[in-house]
Amino acid sequence: MSKTKHILVIRLSAMGDVAMTVPVLRAFSIQYPEIKITVVSRPFFKPFFMDIPNVNFFVVDLNERHKGFLGLLRLFSDLKKLKIDFVADLHNVLRSKIIRTLFWFSGKKVAATNKGRKAKKELTRQENKIFQPVKSMFENHIETFVKLGFSLDLSNSVFPEKVILPKEILNEIPFLNKKKIGIAPFAQYESKAYPLDLMQKVIDELATNSNYSIYLFGGGKKEIELLNKLQNNHKNVVVLAGKLKLEQELAIISNLDVMLSMDSGNAHIAAMLGVKVITLWGATHPYTGFKPFNQPDDYCITSDREKFPLLPTSVYGNKQVEGYENAMRTILPEKVVTKIKNVIS
Repeated sequence: MSKTKHILVIRLSAMGDVAMTVPVLRAFSIQYPEIKITVVSRPFFKPFFMDIPNVNFFVVDLNERHKGFLGLLRLFSDLKKLKIDFVADLHNVLRSKIIRTLFWFSGKKVAATNKGRKAKKELTRQENKIFQPVKSMFENHIETFVKLGFSLDLSNSVFPEKVILPKEILNEIPFLNKKKIGIAPFAQYESKAYPLDLMQKVIDELATNSNYSIYLFGGGKKEIELLNKLQNNHKNVVVLAGKLKLEQELAIISNLDVMLSMDSGNAHIAAMLGVKVITLWGATHPYTGFKPFNQPDDYCITSDREKFPLLPTSVYGNKQVEGYENAMRTILPEKVVTKIKNVIS
């Protein structure tokens, strides 16, 4: 009997990027059920992969055991015990390069994701901008597996079933038989976040419909304070931030009819669960390759490029261009509300 092949997949952070690997690995597990997969990532992300067959999760400890160069040698030693045959480095940063190189020296077949930095730079630069879509991260990850000898097809993707919510969630969160709208109004950078006064108008308008239940997502003390203001005493608007563990939040997201998100991790989490996702784009743009998985182009609402022709000005939103601070104000609340209503009608 031939030995079961074992592929190591490395993607250490960030939340949205880790979530973007999930549809790829789900497809891999279905198309190659005979191959074992071990995902190496931070402990927080373990719930992302719990429903995928043949996937084990290896918790990396970058604070203690696997910290620094000696820690990476320990990580390699720990992983080597798993009898790895292939390494797919979906992160391609210094840490993951060291690990995959050590596996390469030990005779294993390795491949890394090409992030397409040149094309992204051409798309986001101010002069001689080439305004055309670059390869999506999903396409880049597929190429990584092709290098290892595994073709992948994402065209008929399978998503997990909606989670049956346990009593402890239902007792904590009102979850009525209505259309369920998730809203995640925050992003890592201000240039990617819809102005809160406009988001308030979106929420207030949606809340007038008694057939809608609206759930607000976020985290951290400051965000919870802002979400409580956005809730604005509407009985059908619920602040989830600070009340649930990640696994419980994933269960609720899986039951949404639509998620409204920025270009942020929540968009990719909802998309990996097969939920319809409407995204709002400021300094960034879906052309940068980070459009949520399996979502139509018209679910991406972008800022006005006629008024702000240098958009997108950044791949990640960390680069501000003077005079572009109000780009997202060209996305009218009425347009957002209409799109949500059309998607869930």
